[in-house]
Amino acid sequence: MRLVVLSISLFFSFSMSILAQALPERERAQKVDAILKQRFESVMPMIMERAGIDMWVLITREYNEDPVVRTMLPATWLNARRRTILVFSRNPETNEVERMAVARYNFGENIQSVWDKEQQPNQWQALAELIEARDPQSIGINFSEDYGIADGITKTDYEGLMNALPSKYKERIVSAEPLAVGWIETRTELEMEIFEKLVATTHEVIAEAFSNAVITPGETTTEDVVWFLRQKVTDLGYDTWFHPTVDIQRTDEELESHITAFSNTPDGKVIQPGDLLHCDFGISYLRLNTDCQQHAYVLKEGETEAPQFLVDAFAKGNRVQDIFTANFETGKSGNEILLESLTEAKAEGLRPSIYTHPLGLYGHSAGPTIGMWDAQEGVPGSGDYLLYENTAYAIELNTTVTIPEWNKDIRIMLEEAGFWGPEGFRYVNERQEKLILID
Repeated sequence: MRLVVLSISLFFSFSMSILAQALPERERAQKVDAILKQRFESVMPMIMERAGIDMWVLITREYNEDPVVRTMLPATWLNARRRTILVFSRNPETNEVERMAVARYNFGENIQSVWDKEQQPNQWQALAELIEARDPQSIGINFSEDYGIADGITKTDYEGLMNALPSKYKERIVSAEPLAVGWIETRTELEMEIFEKLVATTHEVIAEAFSNAVITPGETTTEDVVWFLRQKVTDLGYDTWFHPTVDIQRTDEELESHITAFSNTPDGKVIQPGDLLHCDFGISYLRLNTDCQQHAYVLKEGETEAPQFLVDAFAKGNRVQDIFTANFETGKSGNEILLESLTEAKAEGLRPSIYTHPLGLYGHSAGPTIGMWDAQEGVPGSGDYLLYENTAYAIELNTTVTIPEWNKDIRIMLEEAGFWGPEGFRYVNERQEKLILID
């Protein structure tokens, strides 16, 4: 489905006919477990071989879950149980990965428990004995300076592990950051099938929000639209992963700072004819997250199209997207992609700002950070991480455009889900290329 909105009424009637209700809970669980099975069988061996780490030990406790373990939980586990210890042991010769749980319970159908408490009452000692039996040359645990998602081991669990390990294995402990990030960022075929539908649903909800079904110019406020977005997602059976924002740029108001533009007032602003609207909105479903920013224009009386100066400004936003995504290349760092893109865009006379982030199992996910709105010179650490295939991103950026007709600058702020794979870059469900029009 191509989301180029020529007529909001036409698009609205089409989109509402395909807007999908979330699956019943049992079917959701089946999908989640099917995804996990595919991920354990295909993603886990790949990332362990790439990282060159023989064993990955993840330790977590109920209600204080490691962010990585949270993404591995079976569908019927809403939390970890007691202390849950997962061990992934790779055979370097065959690249087969043995999956084990040092826990009182099987970890769903994908990971079997190997701890017999009656034979070995001490869970830490049981873990140490398992490690000695496999004799890994490197043992990854989740600590990381650059990624909170990869920094999940607590002080208590770290000390429990180190107190139980023989000295020679303590010396083999390494950061599992490349494993944690690789697990979080890599998308499978089944996930992408679901993700494409989820991004389409995100676009469709925005199309309804930016229509006369929701907005009556002169009456509706930006906060009314925000709460419509929240309620619509709930009614469809999905979740929102962050509170949406809806803001206005108009002729008689100065361009707000980045912080102010994303800070809604309690009552919002009344939407008027001639306003340029912008939203930032994302959906969570089946452990995947979308993140989208689009624009709409409220037609004045007698107008059938947006003013040409706004059409031209929007095209400059699309041009920054094109420059940026053309610089994606496997093996480049986020900082390299950022600086190359900014240099090219500025050479064309554009005024860009790029702040793209990985997208998937978390909204602001792990992987190469490609700029932040307040760090356009690059981001040390996560910005040095390399681009790998089969990863998804929120292509988030803006460009500032001077509008003589309004005697001011405006900011075209765009965000669309993109996928980088063996065949290059593509948008997960197209992108906005024309302003949505509201009568």
